Amino acid sequence: MSERIDVALIGGGIMSATLGTLLQQLEPEWTIRIYERLSEVALESSNPWNNAGTGHAALCELNYTPERPDGTIDIVNAVKVNEQFQISRQFWSYLVGEGLLPEPKAFLTATPHMSLVWGEANVAYLRKRFDALKDHPLFAGMEYSEDAAQIRRWAPLVIPGRPKSQPIAATYMPAGTDVDFGALTRLLVDGLVANGAELRVEHRVTGLKKLPDGAWRVALRHEVGGTPLEVEARFVFVGAGGHALPLLQKSGIPEIRGFGGFPISGEWLRCDNPAVVSKHLAKVYGKASVGAPPMSVPHLDTRVVDGQASLLFGPYAGFSPKFLKTGSWLDLFASIRWHNIVPMLQVGLRNVDLVKYLLGELLANREDRLRSLREFYPKADGKDWYKMVAGQRVQVIKRDPEKGGVLQFGTEVVASADGTIAGLLGASPGASTAAPIMLELIERCFPDRIAGWKPTLTRMIPSYGGSVSGDAKKADRILSATAKALAIAR
Repeated sequence: MSERIDVALIGGGIMSATLGTLLQQLEPEWTIRIYERLSEVALESSNPWNNAGTGHAALCELNYTPERPDGTIDIVNAVKVNEQFQISRQFWSYLVGEGLLPEPKAFLTATPHMSLVWGEANVAYLRKRFDALKDHPLFAGMEYSEDAAQIRRWAPLVIPGRPKSQPIAATYMPAGTDVDFGALTRLLVDGLVANGAELRVEHRVTGLKKLPDGAWRVALRHEVGGTPLEVEARFVFVGAGGHALPLLQKSGIPEIRGFGGFPISGEWLRCDNPAVVSKHLAKVYGKASVGAPPMSVPHLDTRVVDGQASLLFGPYAGFSPKFLKTGSWLDLFASIRWHNIVPMLQVGLRNVDLVKYLLGELLANREDRLRSLREFYPKADGKDWYKMVAGQRVQVIKRDPEKGGVLQFGTEVVASADGTIAGLLGASPGASTAAPIMLELIERCFPDRIAGWKPTLTRMIPSYGGSVSGDAKKADRILSATAKALAIAR
């Protein structure tokens, strides 16, 4: 008979680490095991060089605040994303306070968030965006300027060399963060293991089968030697990044029918020259090109990894059929099923702008990419910058009753009706919202336990069951408390 455990977490990234930590706090006696295909955790999307490390709170990301046809700015999604990030901040604050995470500087760096635009139409848009956000409790403290001298004080690299006649505007938010999600993942997993969980690296999941009693038989292969193994788990979470789709397909649950995936690869330009890096402390986001997916919005970022600061610019999008950076060239084709081929074809026909954008990115050479960098940093010296391959992202393709299929630029929790297995599809805003996404998963998969868990959940996340911004005083109290605990700006 196979060994039986309570929870199997497939994939050693930030999502599995977050879910495992939540469940261990809620049910300390449960047996939890993490299975990671690679030799260490956090080597795919959670690796700090595979993502921008932005604590996504919609402080600077313009794609969360679209302009309506009547010219007004829609801030609904920006508020939603910020609320989600506040949940993550509260969770991290709790873990720091309980000694379950070390000093916050091990994974978190206070880094201002900026939006930067040029051209009269874009300046008018940013001004309206600022006016729409500035009085909201979650965006208090945001500053706006069209003065080049002020913008230069915020971000010294972005002004010199720019035409003086060019209309330019920026918003500045000191309360932004840079997050090393690789370090955070490792710290969370270390805490899980220290409190009784097990980590099994170099273990590939090859099959998932539902058993008569509701548990799941997880078939595995040890990557060193190829030894086949299996374990039975009462609950399975598939947190395998882009590979979550094929694994959920292996499970056979009806809820995965109609889902497909569109993989998008990317590259960064990186600079480690201290003379350049020391002049830029911010994450500066611009406006996306027509058809560009959200994770391809251009930005010039401070990154702090292992205490060392660098600059990243990009990402430059591309196409690869792989679902993981270390995946197979056959991943996309192997994911095609009779129930998702129509949605996938419909998405391809309907997203012509995206196809054109990706083709343009694929044809771009180094000079084209440096030209894009110089739109942000006009005096950039190409000798200071070198190419890095970013993480692989798989956007959700979802069956739609009216359109046949839609491309979804977000995340999607897919769970079986009985809640015994669940997985996460999609990419954006991703790691920043790991805590709220995993709370949603817990509520869906363990509805009969939520009432009993609520006191612990509320202790970990004071805003649980409500919102941070519903009351200005409550927002100020929570934001101030988490800022103090995490040693970052209010």
